Amino acid sequence: MLIVETIARIRREHFIKGKTIKEIARDLKVSRNTVRKVLRSGETSFEYERVVQPRPKLGRWATELDGLLSGNAGKSAREQLTLIRIFEELRERGYDGGYDAVRRYARRWSKERGQSTAAAYVPLSFAPGEAYQFDWSHEVVLLNGVTVIVKAAHVRLCHSRMLFVRCYPRETQEMVFDAHDRAFALFKGTCVRGIYDNMKTAVETIFVGKDRLYNRRFMQMCSHYLVDPVACTPASGWEKGQVENQVGLVRERFFTPRLRFKNLDELNAWLLDKCIAYTKAHRHPELTEQTVWQVFEAERPMLVPYAGRFDGFHAVPASVSKTCLVRFDNNKYSVTASAVGRPVEVHAYADRIVIRQDGRIVAEHARSFGRGDTVYDPWHYVPVLARKPGALRNGAPFKDWVLPAAIERVRRKLASADDGNRQMVDILNAVLTDGLPAVEAACAEAITHGVHSADVVLNILARQRDPAPPANILTPAALTLRHAPIADCARYDNLRRTI
Repeated sequence: MLIVETIARIRREHFIKGKTIKEIARDLKVSRNTVRKVLRSGETSFEYERVVQPRPKLGRWATELDGLLSGNAGKSAREQLTLIRIFEELRERGYDGGYDAVRRYARRWSKERGQSTAAAYVPLSFAPGEAYQFDWSHEVVLLNGVTVIVKAAHVRLCHSRMLFVRCYPRETQEMVFDAHDRAFALFKGTCVRGIYDNMKTAVETIFVGKDRLYNRRFMQMCSHYLVDPVACTPASGWEKGQVENQVGLVRERFFTPRLRFKNLDELNAWLLDKCIAYTKAHRHPELTEQTVWQVFEAERPMLVPYAGRFDGFHAVPASVSKTCLVRFDNNKYSVTASAVGRPVEVHAYADRIVIRQDGRIVAEHARSFGRGDTVYDPWHYVPVLARKPGALRNGAPFKDWVLPAAIERVRRKLASADDGNRQMVDILNAVLTDGLPAVEAACAEAITHGVHSADVVLNILARQRDPAPPANILTPAALTLRHAPIADCARYDNLRRTI
């Protein structure tokens, strides 16, 4: 291949010095055809391009390789296989050729596919407070030393590019509600329009065009925040390209290298600080003289005012077992004993479980995301102990039960008594009527007097429940005794002598 310097010298030798093609070819040791080509073309450089690239000799394996490449292209970027993995897969199916043939075929396949699928897009522009975009991503983190895949909710204001990221164990509807509320609380408002993909927690049916049948609870949330939801066309991620780009940015800037935290709460607190710090340190892509945070501060007055927290729960009907347990999401939660025998409704929030019966709360627990877990509240079973006091010793809800210090001391003292369980049950039942602080104070008073029986504790509680003595009545000055009477029994002896 001719280098640029040789071409330049050929042109100078001919056009400036007037040398013939034969002389130039002899001096530069190139062929006369080459010299003639340079002079006739007028080009200053030549690039070699193969017109026809012979196809690798894959034979019948070309069809197999096409299928593997097509299937791999349809996967997400995180799940796509490398070309080496595809080559190994082909070898496992019986291919005995070399890697180079597969590599050249894959390169040509990708080039042809890229030419056929390349598309042009129109840049979008959004007014302040006009729209936000929402999406999910899956990230890998270390929580308490265990590798966990968390679901990251992304919210992005389209005008200012203000971002919000929070991680959850699931992508369920209650997590969607919680992510929206926390994002809008940070923004101190929301936009008039929300742009989503066709996630199942929001869209139930896709019609022709932009028509959608949205989930009832999702529409309730949008109505609460005064948001008009818009779903993208299926397989058209560019319609919410900003949040798609945010997913890649957050993965690169926030989650690389792999994050290590004790729990999700610590991770989310760090992510919130990271989002704010990033927007304060980076320029806006269009308003380059301002940071993202500065543009966001200017956009904030144009947002729809924050309407307060939406009661974002997912409701599921359930039954109560004879052991006072309700099953939800592969876990069990205890309810108060009075709820046995009638149906309940489980309200699942992002972080807690609330169980209602006839509009009344019969249980509230921190939510468990494991499988086969049983979450007890020992106080739910205290009424049952009145009939079965022996269950206090070996009952599952009472294992590792942490009671207030004074009550626990009384419990240890009564453990050695013959009727200790019965007495302790009487004390625990008093909590249901008098309250835990009053019973704890009564136990502490009993211990100071060196006693620990249930009768003493209950007597102290009864005394505390008695009305206070009336206040002292002030005696008027006219009725005040000037000489206090003196008890003198000797006067009776004088009376007897006179008789």
